Amino acid sequence: MKLIWSPEMASKAYIDTVASCKKLHKESGVAELVSAMAAGWNTRLIVETWSSGGATATSIGLAVASHHTGGRHVCIVPDHKSKSEYMEALGETDENVEVVVGEPEEGVEELTGIDFMVVDCRSKDFDKILRSAKLGARGAVLVCKNASSRMSLSFRWRSVLDAGSRRLVRSAFLPVGRGLDIAYVASISGSSSTSKGKSRWIKHVDQKSGEEIVIRK
Repeated sequence: MKLIWSPEMASKAYIDTVASCKKLHKESGVAELVSAMAAGWNTRLIVETWSSGGATATSIGLAVASHHTGGRHVCIVPDHKSKSEYMEALGETDENVEVVVGEPEEGVEELTGIDFMVVDCRSKDFDKILRSAKLGARGAVLVCKNASSRMSLSFRWRSVLDAGSRRLVRSAFLPVGRGLDIAYVASISGSSSTSKGKSRWIKHVDQKSGEEIVIRK
């Protein structure tokens, strides 16, 4: 099993997020995009980190996505002040959100099967939070928002995923808002490092003509 894309689910979440955010926030489409991705991949466990003073439009989008997928939406906050502020900002959408108070790394370690995760690049040790994530067997989508703030740093997705022996399928940087850096991680069945079923290049030299032939087997 792996994450399967559903354009219909993505479209519904996108439209609902636009409706939910238009009166409360005026951002550049980050919430809508993230919501569409989370719903489109039919994710079952959505996790985000948040702290006092942060924007909540993305959180509203994730709440909308979890409503469409029927999955869990968990937000990890550092203290009770942040929790109160977060719940107040979400308003009616907070009924779909589970808020966990504690250090992000510790909170993430308590969750198993994460298949969609959003972290803020402006947060301290955001890369360690990603390394602590126990990703789902179907694969996962990892999102770093405000990614433009760390473009000059040495962060690389492979440095995060190598620790968990999970294969990076692809990654992309989108100039939306203050930058979104997104990675798609393979399912467990698609991350095997064995040579079984793996293609390889073979070089063969024709003894009569001397011609060199390279084939993929």
